[in-house]
Amino acid sequence: MAAFFVYERLSRTRNHCSSTTMIIRCGSRDLDLTSPKVMGILNVTPDSFFDGGSNFDNGQLFLDKTLHAVEQMLRDGADIVDIGGESTRPGAAKVSVEEECQRVLPVVAAVAERFDTIISVDTSTPEVMSQSAQLGAGIINDVRALERDGALAACVETGLPVCLMHMQGTPQTMQDNPDYNDVVDEVSQYLQGRVAAVETAAGGAACQIILDPGLGFGKSDGHNLALLNQLSALSALGHPTLIGVSRKSMIGRLLGREPDQRLAGSLGFAMAALVRGASILRVHDVAETRDIVEVFKLTHLGSQE
Repeated sequence: MAAFFVYERLSRTRNHCSSTTMIIRCGSRDLDLTSPKVMGILNVTPDSFFDGGSNFDNGQLFLDKTLHAVEQMLRDGADIVDIGGESTRPGAAKVSVEEECQRVLPVVAAVAERFDTIISVDTSTPEVMSQSAQLGAGIINDVRALERDGALAACVETGLPVCLMHMQGTPQTMQDNPDYNDVVDEVSQYLQGRVAAVETAAGGAACQIILDPGLGFGKSDGHNLALLNQLSALSALGHPTLIGVSRKSMIGRLLGREPDQRLAGSLGFAMAALVRGASILRVHDVAETRDIVEVFKLTHLGSQE
């Protein structure tokens, strides 16, 4: 069984985050989290909440159009391209293993062949994890935190870093009255448990793990705000944190905005996440978020990279 690469630990000088800064080894590439990074969202789905179907026509994925979107993302400053073939919006339909593979794998192969970038694969499916790794993916990003049957073993076998996210319920049920006694404590304990499961599966090795509190995944707006305001509690677990709030319905409810009007709100939440220690921002609007990151670096880290 392949072992996860261990973090390369750097100094503890990053003044906005209590966790040790790290270099993540993503297959053949390194991801330096000394300063925050931007993960661009590439949904190869017909039904994602914001950009669903943008690369489809009559149910068929247009690869050339998809690759053009990747090229633009990288030109805009994306450090990572996150490819997903299953919508996880509230109420989303389930996707078969075969359909997810058909959507994701050709795109992973084409992006790996054409672009010098780190590819993240947004999947909970063992077959997609294994085959994407063989095609050049560098990160596994799982909203189910490797809970799906076979996912834990498949992910560990790839040797790639993994992002573990918290979700209460399933995409079909998660927003049906989510309830917590203490959302920050419960999310932290859950993620600690999943970290332990990964490290046990990897034979006790310290693994490359990124943590995501799962804003909008089985949480009310109050829960989301509590998690964001206390993001340092996740950072204290000793792993980098990823935040994905881009264009989400929370912004619509709080500000009264439709998805195409949520850019300003998304950027506001992005800056709030950076100030509280987020290492990676998962976003639809790469160029604008890159500007936010650069301003953050100038005002909080003291200099540009």
